[in-house]
Amino acid sequence: MSGHSKWNNIKKRKGAVDAKKGKVFGILARQIRAAVKEGKSGDPQFNPTLRTILDKARAENMPKEKVQKAIDVGLGKSSGLEVKEIVYEGFGTGGVGILAVAFTNNPNRTGGEVKNIFSKGGGSLGSPGSAKYLFSRNLDGGYSTAIPFQVEDPEQQESLQNLMDDLLENEDVEEVFCSGEWDTKE
Repeated sequence: MSGHSKWNNIKKRKGAVDAKKGKVFGILARQIRAAVKEGKSGDPQFNPTLRTILDKARAENMPKEKVQKAIDVGLGKSSGLEVKEIVYEGFGTGGVGILAVAFTNNPNRTGGEVKNIFSKGGGSLGSPGSAKYLFSRNLDGGYSTAIPFQVEDPEQQESLQNLMDDLLENEDVEEVFCSGEWDTKE
């Protein structure tokens, strides 16, 4: 009778809906943090970009606690703990360098989550300085590939893209940079 249980069907549907909501909430939280940093204000009256994103968050029924947490992180304050920027370095399939920039008030938790994502995605978390030499820092605070690596295998491209997407789904990871380059024409 596997698959015929009402509770099992409800559980599967709820799990799928929750996963989609979590992904949307993560994207919205990232946008809220970026808008607060860019506008240097957590007040929607003085920050029109934030106001627009908050309207999107309300339309998606994002909880007020998550919205406030994203604003606090963007302002650099969060429940008494200091929010730090940490750059995690690692390697994806084929030895392609990956940087994940995270803003967190708990580096141990975020480090464990990022390491888990790397290992599930077929990559490995590296030590500080192991992959950073492949990138150069931009004036806007981001990174660009200093030593590009051409990825031609479609399976490797898909694996790298999935790893980068999984890293971005993490609530604390703000940006992900990859030293691999490939054509996205399909």
